[in-house]
Amino acid sequence: MTKLSEHVDWYYVLREFWTIYRFNSAGGSKPIRSHKREVRNRLSDEMDKDPELLQRPAQVLPACDWLGRALDQGMLGVGAGLIRSIQRIVDQLEWEYGYQRMPPGLKPKYAYAELMSPRGPVVSEHLSLGLVLFAPRCIYPAHSHDGVTESYVCLSGVVSEGDAGVFAPGSLIFNPSHKTHRLTTGDFEPTLLAYAWTGPPEKLLHQSMKFSRQRYETRRF
Repeated sequence: MTKLSEHVDWYYVLREFWTIYRFNSAGGSKPIRSHKREVRNRLSDEMDKDPELLQRPAQVLPACDWLGRALDQGMLGVGAGLIRSIQRIVDQLEWEYGYQRMPPGLKPKYAYAELMSPRGPVVSEHLSLGLVLFAPRCIYPAHSHDGVTESYVCLSGVVSEGDAGVFAPGSLIFNPSHKTHRLTTGDFEPTLLAYAWTGPPEKLLHQSMKFSRQRYETRRF
């Protein structure tokens, strides 16, 4: 185990995360503004502690075939700074499913990678950050989170939540605890999202999530 200060590329990934949550608009929403502030404050506090960085084994999944395209397209958007930082550590990321069982059709179209969480790579009991990658024409089933507030920032591609709108790069999607949400992606381009979870340490560590219409469960994203 080593400290974050010994890994400059990881340090700047987190700094770029902070920048997005500082300067992207809250759209006049007080709950979103409050959530963004909480993410920034928790992230600043954790970085000031110089947390441990665990050397987790790198892993790719079938959905990672779309990652190069997602990163290339992300360079054209407002999240380009974070995209550049991600490119510096992309070969160190452990892409996962998180599910004990995968819904039919989702396995080749979905993957996520943690950046900061109670289990690392950057260790924090108070904040979880990471990336979610979707292939084109992906349907991520309806689900909710117990005791955890979640937000996504779209870095590349487009995504719709609950068929209520289309979110392009730079958009922030906000999901309070227990809110049911379902994600779909566009027909031609992959989608890369940055996510942040806030909540009590015990909820971040032992998060249990279930799909609303299918009997699949996960303990992480």
